[in-house]
Amino acid sequence: MITLERAGELPKVLLHDHLDGGLRVATILELADSIGWRLPTTDPDDLQAWFTRGAETGDLLQYLATFEHTLAVMQTGESIERVAYEAAVDLATDGVVYAEVRFAPELHQQDGLPLDAVVEAVTNGFRRGEAAAAGDGRTIMVNAICCAMRTEHRSLEIAQLVDRLRAWDDKVVAFDLAGAETGFPPSLHAEALTFARAAHLNITIHASEPPDLELISDALSHGAHRIGHGVRLRADTNLVDPEHDELTLGPLAQYVLDHQIHLEMAPTCNVQIGAVPSVADHPVGPFLRAGFSVGLNTDNRLMSNVRPSSELLAVATAHDLTREEMERLAVNAMMASFAPMETRRRIVTETIIPAYTP
Repeated sequence: MITLERAGELPKVLLHDHLDGGLRVATILELADSIGWRLPTTDPDDLQAWFTRGAETGDLLQYLATFEHTLAVMQTGESIERVAYEAAVDLATDGVVYAEVRFAPELHQQDGLPLDAVVEAVTNGFRRGEAAAAGDGRTIMVNAICCAMRTEHRSLEIAQLVDRLRAWDDKVVAFDLAGAETGFPPSLHAEALTFARAAHLNITIHASEPPDLELISDALSHGAHRIGHGVRLRADTNLVDPEHDELTLGPLAQYVLDHQIHLEMAPTCNVQIGAVPSVADHPVGPFLRAGFSVGLNTDNRLMSNVRPSSELLAVATAHDLTREEMERLAVNAMMASFAPMETRRRIVTETIIPAYTP
């Protein structure tokens, strides 16, 4: 049986983690005090509990409302770079060897910071964090995914930002649509997604809310290379043999499997927003055993009060994962990452596989 300590030691790959959802509580308190921002409480334990209660409402809109406080303290280049630096250090400390951390540049402009400066602060922070981790004997690579908010009207601008910045900053690796999903399908951002496809940008799109399969299908129709969450794809599957996790698949699920479209699953978060009743009921185990490309993610470490290691422990325990299956989760994610292919192969062969070999 895997322990939390062992889960922390194993190399992990994180593809779905939000920068503004992973701040340290101490950092929020310090930055809020420096700008005079009023928080729900200034007690560290109570503040963590407040964020987690927001995540556990089962209502995605209430969950998203908690970001008012994290975004409030991330409106200067210095504060954004600090948060990015700490994210890289924290992930490395927990055994993550490769991460793609996403953020919406447009949400960091309340004080007039230009979009380019927002992204530069993030990638500078990641580089500093990587260097600090290396100094402590831990190797991590952290890249950035820029999100456009699907409830707003700046998606083409953000896609063009990604295209422009990737020419000189190799840490900018992809474009995403994030935020409230129901009523805001990818098709509303067809112009941005058409541009992204024409410019050969890497694309990942959130699809975790109703209308379930329609949202996932719409994301794929508009060029998504990966699906953010994708938990509701289980509606197109039938668990015919629960003892052996044997599935029958509908046409959309069969397409996702056949094309190995990676599902960036975050079981704890998926439970908290009401997509599934428990981690044990999450489709990640059956999907993995059926050959889907799935990985484990934290989504929002602060709000969900999770770490990559705690997520691995929870899923491995609930689904009785073998060592080989835990290795496959990491390899799946690494090979589905937006890093150059030579980097993916090197991390898999030199770091992941040796660590899981008995």
